[in-house]
Formats: sequence, C-alpha cells, structure tokens
Amino acid sequence: MPGPDSITSQQLSRLVGLPDSPILIDVRDDDDFAADPRLIPGAVRRDYRQVGRWAHEFAGQNTIVTCQRGLKLSQGVAAWLRQEGIPSESLDGGHEAWVGGGGMLLREAALPPRDTQGRTVWVTRARPKIDRIACPWLIRRFVDPRAVFLYVAQAEVPAVAERFNATPFDIDGAFWSHRGELCTFDIMLLEFGLKSEVLERLAVIVRGADTDRHDLAPQAAGLLAASLGFSRMYKDDLKQLEASLPLYDALYRWCRDAVGEAHNWPGHNAGGSR
Repeated sequence: MPGPDSITSQQLSRLVGLPDSPILIDVRDDDDFAADPRLIPGAVRRDYRQVGRWAHEFAGQNTIVTCQRGLKLSQGVAAWLRQEGIPSESLDGGHEAWVGGGGMLLREAALPPRDTQGRTVWVTRARPKIDRIACPWLIRRFVDPRAVFLYVAQAEVPAVAERFNATPFDIDGAFWSHRGELCTFDIMLLEFGLKSEVLERLAVIVRGADTDRHDLAPQAAGLLAASLGFSRMYKDDLKQLEASLPLYDALYRWCRDAVGEAHNWPGHNAGGSR
C-alpha cells in the first residue's frame, strides 16, 4: 500500500501528457540509469546529492520524484522538496514498478542536446499548420516541458539551427521530418520510443490531416480545418502555438478516454412534446 506522500504508477499514468501534469524528477543513481537509460515521459534528471542546490527550480510547482525502487532516494528528495515548500510525492515502487506495469517510456538518448538552461531547442519553418504544431505539443507534453521553439523563414532554418544550436524539424533533409508515408509526428513517436496505443491513434489523425489523407481517420479533416483557422487567427506563430495546444490536448483525451462515446440529439419524443 502506498504511503501518504506517494503516488502509484497507475495514478501517474493518468497524469502523464496532461497540461497540468506534475513535474517528474528522476533521481536514479548513475548505475541504475545506465542499466535502463529511459525516462518516464516528461521527466527531468537530477542528482539527488545536489537537491539543496536545484530545489528552487521547482518552486511553485507540484512534483513527483522517482528512483529505482521508490525507497530512500525518491522519498528523501521528495521530503527535502516539501520542506522547501514545494509539493512533492514519490513514485511508489519507483522506476521498476513503472516498467513492470507497462508504463510508457522515453529514450533519453534520442533527445537533442540541451542549452545552458537545460532546454531542448528546436527550429522549423514559419506559419505552422499541422506537424509544426503537433510536434511541439508532443515534445512539451511527453519529452521536454520547457522546450524552446523557433519559427523562421524556410530558407533560414539550416543556418539558424547551426548558429543557435537548435534542432531542425519538419523540413526537407532533416532527421526529424517525413519519411515515406509517415509524417514528422510519426517519426518522433518512433525515435523517442513512445509506444502508446493512445498516441498511435492520435498519430493517424495527425498524419491524415498533414498528408491530405482524410480517409485515414474521420477526425483528420476537422483537424485540418481547425488548424487552418488558427493560422488565420494569429499572425504570431508562437501565439498560434499556445492557442492550438488545447486542441491537441482535447484530441489526446478523446483518443484516451472517449473513442467509444457517441452523441446524438434526443429523439423527438424525448422529454415530451416540443
């Protein structure tokens, strides 16, 4: 039975990917991490021995701490964070319990280099529509919540990537881009190792909208229509990104929780005569 300041893997699985998900902090020691260099999606790595130095980074945020088995390291760090006034729980059973329960995992080695503030930096073409919004959503929710996105003129993407140590995506010739019939969103799921029936269902919708294959999913045409509408509502690409994220949050929740739910106007006799 989990303790009063812990959370189970099943409970955590319902939070991962949501916009208000707690910050996940992985404090496994180097040997344990080397044995399985994968992270719970969205988690950041921190040295438990330096918690007094980095705790302030998480002020004002809810946190969940995980170590290998959910014992001394995660419980100690969570207790330290709480004494700093930062709400914190430890993951019951730790990384082992998450893996044993079939929890989604992120290949840490696939992440691009981080900047001096520990953020991944990405660059792509300006005036985004589908992939260039869907991929930032995926990165923010499952890879790096603090990721930076730069939208620039198409011709300048390679030079900006080089000069600003940014990773190009959704542009010809980039590693993170279309391959065959797969769009960039598909490639990110594949390369990051994010194996999830829910995300794969969402990927079909994104692919259908991004590649004009509305036959792949009935929701694809609606996603394209909404995306084109957002692109005309906002001249600022970053404002468009922030405004569009809830659309993908809603699609994710539909893919996770509501695919079997239907809706129809009640019959003409419902509730009596009209």
